[in-house]
Amino acid sequence: MSNLGKEMRSTSAGRRIPMWLKVLYTAFVCVLVPVYWRDYGLTNFLYFCDVAVFFTLAAVWSESSLLASMPAVGILAPQLLWMVDFLGGCVGLSLTGMTAYMFDERIPIFTRGLSLFHFWLPILIVWLVWRLRYDSRAFRNWAVLALGLILMCYFGMPAPPAPAENPNLPVNINYVYGLSSDRPQTWMPPLIYLGLMIVIFPLAIFLPTHLVLQKLFGHRCDAIRSA
Repeated sequence: MSNLGKEMRSTSAGRRIPMWLKVLYTAFVCVLVPVYWRDYGLTNFLYFCDVAVFFTLAAVWSESSLLASMPAVGILAPQLLWMVDFLGGCVGLSLTGMTAYMFDERIPIFTRGLSLFHFWLPILIVWLVWRLRYDSRAFRNWAVLALGLILMCYFGMPAPPAPAENPNLPVNINYVYGLSSDRPQTWMPPLIYLGLMIVIFPLAIFLPTHLVLQKLFGHRCDAIRSA
């Protein structure tokens, strides 16, 4: 917390995120949270992408490079896959099924419309990292956070399918039971699949993203800080 406090104090002299963006994004979150809570339930906020929403909110107000960098490491690659899958679904091609809920008429269209943040949030996060620079601690911090979320979702959250009396209940959160929301994967024993997730996420998703972000945004000049 001391490092974060120093960073927040160091940016107080020159705001790097415009106030209109802070207010607009905050307004979006204030709409998203109660709507998602009503239609999906509180456990929906355990998804990596929803956790990233809150980290981004903290980042735009604190102007912390660490808080902006953590969701960048965590969601940029998965959200690219979400975009591709959604665009495929729009033309009748389901690639992974991860965006099938966007075409589920049982979910209110306004709620599904809010989920389009999966498209623009990664762009906003990249801009924030460019503006604030990349903090290399993000890889370690997000990897630890993701491990906690994966274990929580596997041992504490329901497996698919969703119960008939509550079809919108989040199940298989963060895909800890497989890629389908209809049934658990059967390719391998569940704990082996869980172990692979724990290894693959940091090494195959977070680490490559970290290296790219560090290369692109890890050494922004001091002029950016005072812009």
